[in-house]
Order: sequence, then C-alpha cells, then structure tokens
Amino acid sequence: MEGTGPPDFAQFAESAYASLLRTARLLTGDPHAAEDLVQAALVKVYLRWGGSAAWDSPQAYTRRVVVNLYATWRRRRWHTEVVRPASDTAPDGHDMAGGADARLELARALTVLPRAQRAVVVLRFYEDLSVEQTAELLGCSPGTVKSRTNRALERLRATGALAGYAGTGRGA
Repeated sequence: MEGTGPPDFAQFAESAYASLLRTARLLTGDPHAAEDLVQAALVKVYLRWGGSAAWDSPQAYTRRVVVNLYATWRRRRWHTEVVRPASDTAPDGHDMAGGADARLELARALTVLPRAQRAVVVLRFYEDLSVEQTAELLGCSPGTVKSRTNRALERLRATGALAGYAGTGRGA
C-alpha cells in the first residue's frame, strides 16, 4: 500500500494489527478466519481513510468494523461453521496467550458462547472496555450488555472455564 494512500495508514495498520487480530481470533475461534476478518476490516478503513482524517480513534473505529464484519460473517456462516478451539499461538509462532494455560482455556471456552455473548466477553474482558463503550460499539443498550455478560459468565462458569479466576463468582 506504500505510495497509494495517506502515508500514516500503513503505520496505523502495522501498529494496530496484533490487537485487532487478537480480538478477531477470540471472536471467531479460528486463526484463518480472524486474519481474513482483520484484513477485510483494514481494507474498509483504508478506503475511508482520506475522508475521515478527523477520527478521534482510528483503532476503536477499526475494532468496530471488525466486530460488525464478525456479526455479518456469523449470520452468513452459522449453519455451516464447525467450531474449533483457538490455538495459543499465532501463525507466526508468537504466543498469543502469554503462556498462561488458564487464559488459553478461557479462549477455548469462548467457542461455546453464542455470537452476541462472545462479542460482549471479548470486548469487556479482553479489550477492557466499559459497559457503555461495549454498548456503543455493538449498537445496543448498556442493559443488554450487562445481561449478555451475565449469561455468558453463567455459561462459562457451568463449563468450569472460570475456575481459578478472581472476581468471577456470584455478584461479581
């Protein structure tokens, strides 16, 4: 993309790629689909880059594009998808889970959650967004985010995936 667009897009894409890929991997549970998702999101952002130079946070905007594309992808593929557990390493060999077995187990457990619940858990606990930020990103109310979070945590508790995590008991 060098020389074909705003010079700062390449720098932005390079710096944001790892974070976007991590989010996409957690959403999809599939490293290849995650790469496709991030690449598609970056293409969409690139096409709007010159006209939207006043964005407050291009990374937040791009993350929203990733989440929206994920929702579209899930609607199209829900009937044919085979859910596979996420790997703890990226295709380039880097350790995506920081070497923590518990984090890897939690990432694998996310594959059992419905799309909406998985998106809320990834945004709230992996991306560390507030309830309000998550609601804005997903286009729903804060109450919806809270109820989806509650249902997702209950389901994860039932699978035993949250064993050993502080602050995940009742009332947390």
